Amino acid sequence: MTTENVTTETVTGETDLDRARAAFQRELLVEGLLVATEVPGLYGRSGVFEDIVDGIDRVVVAAGPGDAATRLRFPPVFPRSSFERTDYIASFPNLTGAINTFAGSNRDHARLLADRADGQSWDRHLEPTDTMLVSAACHPAYARYTGVLPEGGVLLDIYGFCFRHEPAIDPARMQAFRMHEFVTIGDAAAARAHREHWIERGLEVLGRLQLDATPVIANDPFFGRAGKMLAANQREENLKTELTVRLYGDLDEGTAIVSSNNHLDHFGVNFDIRTAEGEVAHSSCVGFGMERIALSLLRTHGLDVAAWPTSVRERMGI
Repeated sequence: MTTENVTTETVTGETDLDRARAAFQRELLVEGLLVATEVPGLYGRSGVFEDIVDGIDRVVVAAGPGDAATRLRFPPVFPRSSFERTDYIASFPNLTGAINTFAGSNRDHARLLADRADGQSWDRHLEPTDTMLVSAACHPAYARYTGVLPEGGVLLDIYGFCFRHEPAIDPARMQAFRMHEFVTIGDAAAARAHREHWIERGLEVLGRLQLDATPVIANDPFFGRAGKMLAANQREENLKTELTVRLYGDLDEGTAIVSSNNHLDHFGVNFDIRTAEGEVAHSSCVGFGMERIALSLLRTHGLDVAAWPTSVRERMGI
């Protein structure tokens, strides 16, 4: 395939890092590993890319809690009522994805089609539904545990698509991507221990893939003035640690590919979850970014999977 056959974005970045990101995106598209769309940050995946993701997941699962965890898989949409209880809209309104649809009459439909024929926006004819795009893989799970937890709390294995409205040239910043999470809901001590355990365990997983990762105290990209205070508190209390790799060498401060987070009692309060002892439940999770780990492997070991280190391919089963 030649570069002329690929429709992608023009390299318009003014910095070396911007140019490096755009070059990597183009390499992936030319090689056919990702499939371009008209929307920045939204891609199709090739069979080879999916084989890589499946191989990563085998390594993640092998390191995980196995049968000790309840396995849950959700669709890429979940109830608006659950989304509201996560309080995501308060902290990340700019990343949110809502689903609207047409619910009008034949006459309303005719007006919609007239606007469309005139080249006008027809979105005003749509109405909000009772579903939202999944904001984090674990978010659809909490409503299931409203009430009193069993003795010792619960341990969950959750895998699915997430959405973040972050259009970008950097292939590591996709609008739709998958997370494999291991989540605990229980008392405060269990939540702290889970987070700490998965910092080291996550590094072991990445080490098995021969990825050079660094743990970094981090914060979520909270929105607005109040968000700055939330971010500062999150860092001060050491609630979030990201395992980062430098996809672009010295140009890059690091891209997070695994994140280990202590939510404190946020979801316990919002979803009215209590421990067997009657206390408000705490929770924590580790999330493996499947596409980002795949991109890290391609960046580290090359675009030809057959030439990757034998030990890595054997661990992944590819």
